[in-house]
Amino acid sequence: MSRPRPLPQCLAGAPAHVDPAWTPQAWRGFAASQLPSYPDMQALEDTLAEVRKLPPLVTSWEILALTRQLAEAQQGRSFLLQGGDCAEVFADCTSEVISNRLKVLLQMSLVLVHGLREPVLRVGRFAGQYAKPRSADIETRDGVSLPSYRGDIVNGPDFDLASRTPDPRRLVKAHARSAMTMNFVRALIDGGFADLHHPEYWNLDWVGHSPLSDEYRRMVDAVGDAVRFMETLSGEPLHNLNRAEFYTSHEALLLPYEEAQTRQVPRQDGWFNLSTHFPWIGMRTADVDGAHVQYLRGVRNPIGVKVGVTMNADALLRLLDVLDPGNEPGRITLIHRFGAAHIERALPPLLAAVRREGRRVLWVSDPMHGNTEATSNGYKTRPFAAIRSELEQAFEIHAAHGSRLGGVHLELTGENVTECTGGARAITETDLERAYRSTVDPRLNYEQSLEIAMLIVRKRKALANGVRVI
Repeated sequence: MSRPRPLPQCLAGAPAHVDPAWTPQAWRGFAASQLPSYPDMQALEDTLAEVRKLPPLVTSWEILALTRQLAEAQQGRSFLLQGGDCAEVFADCTSEVISNRLKVLLQMSLVLVHGLREPVLRVGRFAGQYAKPRSADIETRDGVSLPSYRGDIVNGPDFDLASRTPDPRRLVKAHARSAMTMNFVRALIDGGFADLHHPEYWNLDWVGHSPLSDEYRRMVDAVGDAVRFMETLSGEPLHNLNRAEFYTSHEALLLPYEEAQTRQVPRQDGWFNLSTHFPWIGMRTADVDGAHVQYLRGVRNPIGVKVGVTMNADALLRLLDVLDPGNEPGRITLIHRFGAAHIERALPPLLAAVRREGRRVLWVSDPMHGNTEATSNGYKTRPFAAIRSELEQAFEIHAAHGSRLGGVHLELTGENVTECTGGARAITETDLERAYRSTVDPRLNYEQSLEIAMLIVRKRKALANGVRVI
């Protein structure tokens, strides 16, 4: 028996996925995984009541604008760059860390715009990425068992009872730091921080000595020459080049917090999650009958869905039926993360199923999460060679199956860390201890991130010229 076709796209009124009976509390009637166990539930409810009264972090019109831009990316008119920390920590809510994170995303987008000759949609994993899923509720060390660290919004990383006990007051701290991050990012952008007239201002300290510095400088000079040429022709400054749009994203993991920031707004149907522009659902919480899916199906935000080796075609199509019954442009971004060793086997059946059903989705590669491994000296790392291999294979596989890889999703930082091995400086296992700062997962440093941007450009050009470069 064939599957029923998705409902047609709504032409007017509320989008098809807007259920008038849905409320932000609807998830509470379903099984919920990856949620912490708070010792004082009344304290949690009191804190959530406080969070409900706090100002929203984003606006509904920004969310709708992002949805339209993601629809453009689905049609191949732009490229999505989504990146940031694996898990933000409260201590990194500083001007230097935030501005460096913004700089590396700007650098990457400059490389992509220059090389791909198309707009780049920038979405940061920041201003709310404070929760992390864990493989176990309990961590045991030397015979002592404590709750696992689930991100600063829940508890602390230090291995003691006080730190690891889930604390509801951290919800308010996370909201405050998300607001401060957003405020600073907006101020930087509105103040001309992203001005294409001066891309040299985005430089990080490595530019003077990196093996990639000459290539990056040539791009900066070429962009500057192009801007000056266009202004000479027009006889006036190109004012739309003095700022860049940035959107926020985080995994919609801690459902009580997401619920508290989900609101109705005037002159719009349905509900908006106003804690972020772009929430995503992870592999551990993608059960179609689970609480996280039942929550996300009701919000107007565009939704990201992580897809891995455990997701078969039927399960993916069923998930899309629930999250996007109207097949709405810009609604769904599928972020695949298989690992370099598995993508050639796992991705093609999903591409075929989505294409067969006529689904409007944006395909994005996350080459980070499927390539995590432990080193002999006890560090969790990701080999740059494996990250590169998965990304190159993703471009090849999409092209071979008549699809388009329309974006990349990366865990990265603007700091001088040594967490992923390899790259232009050939970081080794012994280098990891020099500057390993992540509390959860290893991130690309600024140099490795820029190398990925250059790789994307070279790969796309090679494919356009009919050259196979794996």
